[in-house]
Amino acid sequence: MLTRLDLQKMKDNQEKITMVTAYDYPSAKTAEVAGIDTVLVGDSLGMVVLGYDSTIQVTVDDMIHHGKAVKRGAPNTFVVVDMPFMSYHISIEESLTNAREIFQQTNAQALKIEGATEETLLLIKRLTEAGIPVVAHLGLTPQTVNVLGGFKVQGKDRAAAAKLLTDAQQVAEHGAISVVLECVPKELAQIITEKIDIPTIGIGAGIECDGQVLVYHDILKYGVDRLPKFAKPYADFNEKGTDAVKAYIEDVKDKTFPLDAYSFLIKDKEILPNK
Repeated sequence: MLTRLDLQKMKDNQEKITMVTAYDYPSAKTAEVAGIDTVLVGDSLGMVVLGYDSTIQVTVDDMIHHGKAVKRGAPNTFVVVDMPFMSYHISIEESLTNAREIFQQTNAQALKIEGATEETLLLIKRLTEAGIPVVAHLGLTPQTVNVLGGFKVQGKDRAAAAKLLTDAQQVAEHGAISVVLECVPKELAQIITEKIDIPTIGIGAGIECDGQVLVYHDILKYGVDRLPKFAKPYADFNEKGTDAVKAYIEDVKDKTFPLDAYSFLIKDKEILPNK
């Protein structure tokens, strides 16, 4: 399993870091077998696998439930688990308690936190001191999408770009081990990557980030009707999966499934009762 130091060494050696967002045992297992560097259990599970409209409804219990499943599927992979909406905004004491519960019960290697407010920076510092590595998340932060006014590219003007750079520098100074940059212009993401010492993981932030993350379901085009601009599908499970289920239905209706190859047979017919 990679460690935080391994990920830092990858940045220092200019070796790209791969991350996939996964939510359950089979997806995590597939990612580990494929050789992924890191797995993120994102609160985007609310939309992708639970059918919510946003991440807002996702709870601490949800993250623990899915985080444990992912870790069982990828026991030898560096796993990061999101802290969900309002689980780290009420008080530092409640934030630390929620972080402890998620970290202990999922056996993750790090937690992810959105934003760079004074409270968030303090939490990053406190968690780091307590032994819980933190991955920061800047740019488009889905938990604050209602404040941002929608899922939009961030850092498009001079002031916003300068703030994103400052935020990235601050999360690094407060102990974050890496930072996810979401929906940030490529040129700005490159500057941030060059200016801070910790790895940057891009999603919709261009090729110059130290690593990239995509959602497992987007990579496979699995159960998603529309892909964001930054998501490249590498397969089409929607089509292949639907075709497979249709074929199964036809076989059952046509009485061609299950044939003997998929049935259990008795060798000695004499033991059977009379019809």
